[in-house]
Amino acid sequence: MNPRAFTLRATLLLGTCLAGPAMAEGVLAQLYAPRPPAGSAFVRVVNPSAESLKVQISNGTMQAIGPSQLASSYAIVKGNEAFSVTLDGKPAGQLQVAPDSFNTLVPQDGKLQVLDDSAGSEDALKAELRFYNLASDCPKGSLAVADGGPVLFADVAPLSTAARAINPVSASLSAGCGKATAEKLALPQLKPGDHYSLFLTGSAAAPVLRGQLSSTDLYAK
Repeated sequence: MNPRAFTLRATLLLGTCLAGPAMAEGVLAQLYAPRPPAGSAFVRVVNPSAESLKVQISNGTMQAIGPSQLASSYAIVKGNEAFSVTLDGKPAGQLQVAPDSFNTLVPQDGKLQVLDDSAGSEDALKAELRFYNLASDCPKGSLAVADGGPVLFADVAPLSTAARAINPVSASLSAGCGKATAEKLALPQLKPGDHYSLFLTGSAAAPVLRGQLSSTDLYAK
């Protein structure tokens, strides 16, 4: 996922303008929205716990994340400049990330673990799946197409992530840790240019798979 994805996605969205005036207005608003300046970075927070958490990144909008929606949207910050993160209204730290990077922050033992989401697909004709192993005590997380389908991700280390491009098709996915598997998860109908996150949470003995379409805050000058 990279800054060019915004332009590519806006171009793809323009093709839907014929669906109706309201949709066309929304598409055009995205297409002509101000673009983040060069050197910006993109940061979100994921909450793999069972408790809801209110998060704010820099001066962005406060968002509630938890079991129903694990991840916040990506906030836009300045690369190589410190920004603040608050959790439930309390300062969680000052961080700094590289320009033009995408990052996911995971609260872990009172600190924020930074996962680099930058290495991803640039193919505008495909969708991207990104898998996170956030299950406790799971040394190697995996994800496959359900019912004996191909393995998409194998041996993903704890608190790490991997990504790949796929054709935007419907499928059910199965994930787990060793012999323990989570309940199957049906992919939504993805479109070219979409970025979909898959989070393995729970524990090694009782893993849980959740998914969410990634989104980025609109840039305001």
